[in-house]
Amino acid sequence: MLVAVILALMSATSCVTPKKVFYLQDMNDTTQIELENRFEAVISPYDELDIWVSCSDKELAEPFNIMSRERDYSGSYARRGYLVDVNGDIEFPVIGRIHVAGMTRLQLQEYIKKVLVDGEYMSKSNPFVNVRFNNYKIFFLSPEGGSSISISNERCTFLEALALHGGINSYTRRDKIGVLRNVDGKMVLHYMDPRSSEIFNDPFFLLQQNDFIITESIKSRYYMNEVNYWMSWMGVLSSITSVVTMIVVLLK
Repeated sequence: MLVAVILALMSATSCVTPKKVFYLQDMNDTTQIELENRFEAVISPYDELDIWVSCSDKELAEPFNIMSRERDYSGSYARRGYLVDVNGDIEFPVIGRIHVAGMTRLQLQEYIKKVLVDGEYMSKSNPFVNVRFNNYKIFFLSPEGGSSISISNERCTFLEALALHGGINSYTRRDKIGVLRNVDGKMVLHYMDPRSSEIFNDPFFLLQQNDFIITESIKSRYYMNEVNYWMSWMGVLSSITSVVTMIVVLLK
C-alpha cells in the first residue's frame, strides 16, 4: 500500500505539461515582431582584444604587431590579446595608451586607423585595422553544474545561447531564467521567460560578453529527488529485512 502511494506521488509531481515548457507559445506562422533593440558589444575592463594592423608596406605595419605574437609550447607562433585594464585602457605599440572602454570594436578599428593616418605612421600605405574579442563567452549556472560557450561572431541572443548550450531540460523553470550582467560596475540579475515572444524586445535579449545565464529547477524536481532518495533507502531496508528473515528461518 505504501509503495502504491509513493508511486502515485511520484507520478503527480513529475507531470510537466507543454504549457510549462514550450518556447514562444504566443507565436504562430503569421506572427511578425518588430525588433526595437539593436546591439553591438562594447569593450569593457578585463576584456581581451585581438588587434592586428596591416598595410601595403608590411615593414611599416610590423612595429604595431610586435605584441600580438608569441611562441606557444609547440614552438609555433600564436596570437596574444591586449587585456583592457581596470581603467578601460590598453597599451598599444608605438601609439601608447588608448582608452577603449565604451567603444565597439568597429569604433576602435576606425580610431586606430585615424591615429595611424593623422600621425603619419602609415598615411600613404592604406592601413587596415582588425579588432576582435578573444573572450566573448556566455556562462551557464544550474543546479546540475556550470559550463560556458564561446561566441565567434560577437553577437548572441538569449535564445541562441540556450540552443548552443543544448537547450534546457523539462524540469527547469521557464519563468525564472536569470541573466546576470555587469551594468556600470554593478551586477544586475534580470529574469526572462522564453515561452513568451515579449523576450525579443527585452533589453537583455541580446547578450553581452561574460553574461551569466542562471537557471533553477521546478519544485517537483526536488520532490522527485526526495522520493527517489527515500525509495532507495526503502529498497536497502527491504533487502536487509529479507536477509534477516532468511537467516531466522534457517536457524529455526
